[in-house]
Amino acid sequence: MDIEFQKYHGTGNDFIMIDNRGGAFPKKDTKLIEKLCDRRFGIGGDGLILLEDDKTADFRMVYYNSDGNESTMCGNGGRCIVAFAKKLGVISSNSEFLAIDGMHSATETSEGNIRLRMKDVNTIQIHPNYIFMDTGSPHHVEFTDNLREIDIIQLGSEIRYGDLYGAAGSNVNFVEQAGPDIFSVRTYERGVEDETLSCGTGAVAVAIAAHALRKTTSHSIQVNVEGGKLQVEFTMEDGQYKNVFLIGPAAFVFNGTIDLEQWQH
Repeated sequence: MDIEFQKYHGTGNDFIMIDNRGGAFPKKDTKLIEKLCDRRFGIGGDGLILLEDDKTADFRMVYYNSDGNESTMCGNGGRCIVAFAKKLGVISSNSEFLAIDGMHSATETSEGNIRLRMKDVNTIQIHPNYIFMDTGSPHHVEFTDNLREIDIIQLGSEIRYGDLYGAAGSNVNFVEQAGPDIFSVRTYERGVEDETLSCGTGAVAVAIAAHALRKTTSHSIQVNVEGGKLQVEFTMEDGQYKNVFLIGPAAFVFNGTIDLEQWQH
């Protein structure tokens, strides 16, 4: 059985996108998804995303990490699926879709970026050397003065697999301030088990952490990721971060067709 796919990236965070409104994709086949995401023997991607029908929204987003397991929310993937849905004709310029962490809305800006509404952040854990929060995915954030010298894979994996977060683990972000409202970040992503060029929920965590620690007073923060630039906007209401938006590009890369029977052997 042939399945069509499209490849998208959001500031270098890349995804295999599949229109699964017909339900033909074997979404429980973890090994198949892992093979498709393999960069040497497959299509290659940090994850795979299915677009499915939903009765309560324009569509449903189902996201898998490159290890083949269904995962928590992906901000860059969320922007990419909005661009994908528009290309399919599922939406026009505005959209509302359901993801694992709830409903999201999105619009296309005049610059061609996707402005994606993320979940509110109600709880932040501030510790002496790091900060932790859930922005749709769990994120550990550490500030540093030597971002370029850090061994992201070694230190990130130590924290991700350490006793701090148990079996579930956490994404790990190392951040350096680059200006009054500009921060640079490198992220170790669980499920990919590597440094990625960008992490959308990580960018949101970085912006909120910077504000919570009073490193900036701005409610509109630029986050420099390895694959480009993202903008995070939010408001504060009763000490909670609300109206959180992740703004950035979502780019089509290429499309193709795969024979699932061939890949399942």
